[in-house]
Amino acid sequence: MSDSSFPQQRLRRLRRGQRLRDAVADVGLSADRLIYPLFVGEMREAKPVASMPGVKQLPVDAAVNTMRDLIKQGVQQFILFGVTADEHKDAHGSFAASPDAPVNRTLRAAREAGLDAVLYADLCFCEYTEHGHCGALLDTSTPTGAVWTVDNDRTLALLGQTAVAQAEAGADVVAPSGMMDGQVAAIRQALDAAGHEHAAILSYAIKYASSFYGPFREAGGGGMQFGDRRGYQMDYRRSREWQSELHADLAEGADMVMVKPAMAYLDIVQQVRSSCDVPVAAYHVSGEYAMLHAAAERGWLDLEQAALESTYAIRRAGADLVVTYFAPQLAMWV
Repeated sequence: MSDSSFPQQRLRRLRRGQRLRDAVADVGLSADRLIYPLFVGEMREAKPVASMPGVKQLPVDAAVNTMRDLIKQGVQQFILFGVTADEHKDAHGSFAASPDAPVNRTLRAAREAGLDAVLYADLCFCEYTEHGHCGALLDTSTPTGAVWTVDNDRTLALLGQTAVAQAEAGADVVAPSGMMDGQVAAIRQALDAAGHEHAAILSYAIKYASSFYGPFREAGGGGMQFGDRRGYQMDYRRSREWQSELHADLAEGADMVMVKPAMAYLDIVQQVRSSCDVPVAAYHVSGEYAMLHAAAERGWLDLEQAALESTYAIRRAGADLVVTYFAPQLAMWV
């Protein structure tokens, strides 16, 4: 028997040459699978985010122009995060529902400009509250000290109001990310009651309390003034909790679901994909993005190849859509 018949030799033959490797690849990546996050605010000029090279906080007009340019490159989906001035922050994040909030202004401006894009609006209050938590707070202090927790039920009503405002401004999809129990049902009810049955819900159904969110808090201006979010975000030491979160959100009417972060949770992405029939998105988060840039700046890795490999890994795990700050570069590289 010839050595050329061995399976190992066959595998090598299929790796010979770029065109052949492309022909037999079974995982695809294209610009229309990417969702690009944009940080929109009340500033007059774009402001670079130091911890995230290439990412900027943008005024409304610049955000619309950025979307227009990226649409020409094939990026067709954008998720908007608000950067709120301190004078507009309060204990409940009420500015999020205002027509003057940056996200709502950007949505209207994009629609008025006729942009052909899918627009997602992040739906959370951490960027709008003076304390930096994801909802209104409940004082559960005891004689031994002050204890503040998120008032889940009160926050649900606020989420519904904000979702309606975002849909009215032009959002195709609202994306609740605060991990409040019952948030999908409350948002769906509010949207339907206001005549926005067409607006879809992308729920951050599986969101872990992660150290990889650090740079995002600089970009969005949503850092906590005290405490942490481990009381309402998921514990990365639990491998099965995602099932309860996923099934609850699907039962409440989620149209799409998100796993966040992506790279350290590829096992979860794969299991979620196998457990539901709705579109699954995964968020390649700010810390994962920043790490690759930091290593590339030191000459420790090739940024393009590392970004491609990471994004393909997320797709290979089963994500239909990838939220990534690399979207403008990936659109060129693929």
